[in-house]
Amino acid sequence: MTSTELFLAVIALSTLIMALVQVGAVIAIVRIARQTQEAVADLQRDVKPLIAQATVVAAKATAVADEATRTATLVTAQTHKIDRLLTDFTVRFDQTADVVQQAIITPAREGMAIVAGLKAAVGALQSMRERQRHGRGAEEEDPLFIG
Repeated sequence: MTSTELFLAVIALSTLIMALVQVGAVIAIVRIARQTQEAVADLQRDVKPLIAQATVVAAKATAVADEATRTATLVTAQTHKIDRLLTDFTVRFDQTADVVQQAIITPAREGMAIVAGLKAAVGALQSMRERQRHGRGAEEEDPLFIG
């Protein structure tokens, strides 16, 4: 065998080994691709129910938020009604208190003033009678008066 034939044999053997390595690499890549496809399919199969549940939960959360908004609106309206009611009550109570004061307290004060005046008049009359009983006249001066 000549050196040329030997080199050709080495080249042929190297090419054969490279071809076998490449075929092995292609087979490994095909297996990895199938495993990846199966993993993706499993993941999609597992995730679909979760997405469906998340959609249901989101719908329920939206319903709860809508109900909370409606409730807050009702509470605000009721609060305004209560505020108006209390304001009206306060105004009417003040008006009633003014009417009571004008109708009862003012005449009562005037009556008390009249009673006080009558007491003073009766007291003055009684003191005049007592002076007359003790013999003091109207012209007589008060003995305690200095002047």
